[in-house]
Formats: sequence, C-alpha cells, structure tokens
Amino acid sequence: MSSSVLVGIGLAQAISLFISVMFIAYVLTIVVPYLRHKPFPVGDASDFDWHLFIPARDEASVIGITLEHLRTHFPEAHVWVVDDASLDDTAGIVADWAARDVRIHLVSRVAPEARTGKGDALNAAYRALNEHLFDGVDRTKIIVGVLDADGLPAENCFEVIAADHLFGKDDVGAVQICVRMVNRDDRKPFPAASRVANFFGRTLVRMQDLEFRAPISAIQMIRQRTKTVGLGGNGQFARLSALDTVAGDDDRPWHGSLLEDYELSLHLLMAGHQSEFTMDTLVDQEGLPSLRRLLTQRTRWGQGTMQCGAYLPGIWASRNVTTLGALEASYYLIQPWLQLLGTLLYPVPIILLIHNFYYYPEAMQEFMANGGWMLFVLYFVIGLAPFVMWGPLYVRRCEPGVGMGRGIAFGFAYALFILTFYITCWRALFRILSGRRGWAKTRRNVEARSGPVALEK
Repeated sequence: MSSSVLVGIGLAQAISLFISVMFIAYVLTIVVPYLRHKPFPVGDASDFDWHLFIPARDEASVIGITLEHLRTHFPEAHVWVVDDASLDDTAGIVADWAARDVRIHLVSRVAPEARTGKGDALNAAYRALNEHLFDGVDRTKIIVGVLDADGLPAENCFEVIAADHLFGKDDVGAVQICVRMVNRDDRKPFPAASRVANFFGRTLVRMQDLEFRAPISAIQMIRQRTKTVGLGGNGQFARLSALDTVAGDDDRPWHGSLLEDYELSLHLLMAGHQSEFTMDTLVDQEGLPSLRRLLTQRTRWGQGTMQCGAYLPGIWASRNVTTLGALEASYYLIQPWLQLLGTLLYPVPIILLIHNFYYYPEAMQEFMANGGWMLFVLYFVIGLAPFVMWGPLYVRRCEPGVGMGRGIAFGFAYALFILTFYITCWRALFRILSGRRGWAKTRRNVEARSGPVALEK
C-alpha cells in the first residue's frame, strides 16, 4: 500500500511541476518585452479635447488636492466630478472650485439612484458631457479620462497618449496608462502605531506598487499583441466616439459589473475598438497599508471578474476578437476559478507527504534518499520563482535606487502577497452565492490615520 501512495505523491508532484513549468514559460514570455521597452515619441495634446471623469463618494479628504493638481498641470482639460451623494463635504469643495473655474463641473447624484456603484457614476458624467457638447462636434477628437478621486496623472500624460501609436491612430479606442503608488516610500503609514505595524503597512503598499508597475505592466504589454489590453479603474482614457458605440440606447457605456473598467474593455473589444497600454506615463494613487481594506478592494475586483465571465460566449462569437485574443481573455476570466481550485489541489502533495512520513517512515526515507528530495526542492523553487523574480525586475526597471538586496526581499514578500488572492476569490464566491452585489468603497488612508486598530472597526 505504501508503494501505491508513493506513486500518488510522485504523480501529484509531476502534475504540479508541469503546471509550474508552463507558468514559468508564460512569465518569461511577458518579461522579455517588459525589460526591452523604450519610450516612444510623444504626440501633440492640442490635437484633442480632454475631459476627465472623477467619481467621488465621500472624498472630501483628497478631492481638493486632486483638483489643484489637475488645474495646475492640465489647464486645458475639463474636469467632471460626480458627487455620489457624499455624506461629507465633497460636493461643497467641488462647488467652490466650479464657481471659480468654468472647466470644473459638479455632477450631483441623489438617492435613490446614487451610491449604486462606480459605473453608474461614470455614466452620469457621460450623460452630463453629452448635454454640454454642441451638435456636430467631432467626437473622435474628444478623449475621456477616468481618474480616482486621489488620481494624480504625470505632467506628460496627455502628450504621451496623444502619440502616433496611441490616440494618433484612428483605430485606437482606449488607452490605459501605468499606475504607481504615491505613498510607496512612506515609512510610517500608521504614525501612531508600532514599528511592526508600520513595517507591515509599508510592505503592503510596496507590494501594490510592485504589482502594478511590474507584473501587471508586463501582462498589459503582451496583451497588446493579443489586442486584449484591459482598462483599469484609474488612468483609463477612451475616445468619446468609442464610448458611444457601446453606450446603447440608455447612454450607459459602463454596464454595471463590479469590475466596470475591465467590463468596458470587453465591450470595446467586441465592438472592434483597439485598446493600448503605455508605461511612458503614469498616474499616482495611494496604496493601502491595511490588510482588511486591501482584502475588501480585491474581493470586489475578484467578484467583478467572476461577473465578467458571462461575456465569454460573446467574446468567442465576436468577429472582432482573434482566437489568440479570446484565449487570453478567457484565461484572465477563469483565473478566480482556477485560484479556487488551486486552494483545494495545491495542499494535496504536502498533506500526502506528511501522512506517509507518519505512517510509512522507512519507505519515505528510502524515497527521499533515492532522489525524492530533489522533486520537493524543485517543486518549491519553481513554485516561488515566477513570483520572487518580480522583486529584482521591479527594482531594475522602476526603482533602481532601492538596491538589489531589497529587490530580492521584495520578491519573497510578493510571493506571500499573492496568497491574498486565494482569500479574496473565496470571499468573492461567498458574496455571489449570498446574492451580495453592492459596491464596497475602500476608505482613504487619511480617514484611517488613527492606526490599525481603528481600521478594524
């Protein structure tokens, strides 16, 4: 009996090893273009009219800073702030700005229509913009950007995305820019808390910065080849004429998923519009030092991805989506389900190993002595390598002043950070099974400065 169990362990290890090798091959595929990327020539921002949408629900702590930044660096842009029935002074702050600046617009939503999700707020801004524009305007020359209430685009943002290979091409309907965590160097995210709490908090923020600027950017670059670039919630830009084609009769380009940004990507894809990504500019936002708030945010993202799985038949049926593109989109949309499966399967070899060491110690010692230990070492190395490698790559590409030693440490921390995905996918599933579809807003850091204890209330 011990022999058959040993065969089972070997088979499980072989399957896990095969999956890991395939994943490493995929990672290497996306790493090469990421490291070889060089900036493209910029374009002329004056070729377009710029309108920025900012959904704002209880954002009094940050909205003033964002408006100051936008009016200083992008004076040519119109800014549309959607007050989603805020309980704080968000509307008052924006109204004061609007009274002094004709390019700032306050769009007010009230109950019962308000506070139903980010997509609904963006649709309200879209309708307000339509009412503002005069008949006959060239809507192909109007670019709509979506920013978080704390989103601070780089000064070169407009000229970068106006380049010939981005909105300078008539068939490009949308562009996503790189996202960076503005507080990535904050040593004390919890000023009143302990050193341990601050270490944990700043590590979480650093992992989010690494995630967006390294693996996510690399994935987006390879998606340019499959023509399936995904839009993000912050720093997404779309041609107004492209939004028109997916808005429908009810003027709703955003269709209600909790992952409204990627959902828009899918609608644009199936409508035949090309989406692009660029690392040549970026938008700053705050990273979350609180694990609870991070899990809330990522649970919403996971649930939204599961909801978007309903588009798989349409993706495969669309004549505007290549087979390679459909495969890439399908792989992304089934990721939460694979993670659910992984939480059940990945522990099996370890459980079997412990079981057999307990019941069949002599056979297991012989197995390990005859080379079995190499399988387990290889299993862990290959399992960790695709995640640990992003630490040094992130330092080399994005933060060279940090030092390669810390880059290696970041890599191991990122491997642990990935484990949160397995938590959030189960939380997302439970929300779906319980019929919960509400849009849970993530609290701003400045609202939770009293320390980790306060964050748990």
